[in-house]
Amino acid sequence: MKLAYFVHDLADPAVTRRVRMLRAGGAEPVVLGFRRSEAAPAEVGGAPAVDLGRTYDARLGQRAKATALAALGAGRWRGLLMGAEVVMGRTLEALAVAEAARTLCGLKAPLVYECLDIHRLMLGEGAKSRAMRAVERALMRRARLLVVSSPAFLANYFQPMQGVGESLPIETLLVENKPLELGAGQPARRPTRAPGRPWRIGWMGAIRCRKSLDILTALAARRPDLLEVRIHGRPAYTEFADFDAQVAASPGVEFLGPYAAEDLPRLYGDVHFSWAIDYMEEGQNSAWLLPNRIYESGRHGAVPIALSDVQTGRWLAERGFGVRLSDPAELEAFLEQLTPEGYGRLRAELDAVPAGAFVADEGDCRQLVDALAGRGPAEDVQSPERTSKAKLVA
Repeated sequence: MKLAYFVHDLADPAVTRRVRMLRAGGAEPVVLGFRRSEAAPAEVGGAPAVDLGRTYDARLGQRAKATALAALGAGRWRGLLMGAEVVMGRTLEALAVAEAARTLCGLKAPLVYECLDIHRLMLGEGAKSRAMRAVERALMRRARLLVVSSPAFLANYFQPMQGVGESLPIETLLVENKPLELGAGQPARRPTRAPGRPWRIGWMGAIRCRKSLDILTALAARRPDLLEVRIHGRPAYTEFADFDAQVAASPGVEFLGPYAAEDLPRLYGDVHFSWAIDYMEEGQNSAWLLPNRIYESGRHGAVPIALSDVQTGRWLAERGFGVRLSDPAELEAFLEQLTPEGYGRLRAELDAVPAGAFVADEGDCRQLVDALAGRGPAEDVQSPERTSKAKLVA
């Protein structure tokens, strides 16, 4: 199945993972996307890539202009996209370009919308927010399938604010942000570092929460005997006053830069806990998402720390593991009371969770491609069981 995949950032590791899933499931994707990096990759996850130009974090005007220009010129990809059986857009800006390409290139393929975050702009009551929601609704009316990474996105946004399932009929598919592991068997979880003080927390992935940085640096500076912090990933520098200076001024806190997927076992094996708390869009997207790090840390043996009253905490509670705090102010007391034996019990709870809760395999890839192609039933996140869980976060 040939699939045209439009994305917001060709350099995003999560985009690479999705492309690998598509290929492993039997699709032949062609990837067209913007980029946040200086150079454009020639291929993504083994699939050919087309550069739509550079865009920038926190510059919505520039991104809107780039999206409009790409959409207006989408007819030039007719030869490349001929024969595509599915056209998929990852994020709203990519969906707009995808639909323009589908129309201008005369493609009969169904349109799929993949949404991994609900930007705060989509939730406001101002004219700009209402206009953005109207654009999204118009595009979704032309789409066959909506793919989300958390059921809370449906319960809190797509159902009540966009009418999905009522005034806006569209199929829905839940695809969680699990690491992809292909091949025979899965290696055992590695042991984490020896339990005991100072307890070490790893903060991996998209580093974008100023409040989390404040919490972790303050506690590590005040209690170097109790806590160390290791940060790995890509900081969103626009979200911090001075990320590098704050880290440099905090004893026990280190930022060690970006990483590749093959580094994850080593990085998580070097910490006791994984920080899975996010306040960037508090009460909105941050309360609804299911971040990559809960799957990665669960797969590789680091115990996640999350808030109990958000979707991440509920996901952990349903599976019976992890540290779930009602307030981050409880962290110091929790670590103060924690013994090596207590940590062993936390790790045993994690080890009891089946690996399938944390990773996607070849079967998941085939199911995804079949659902995109309309060859099999989409996993309906509005089924009675899932809806009852999702409504808990409303």
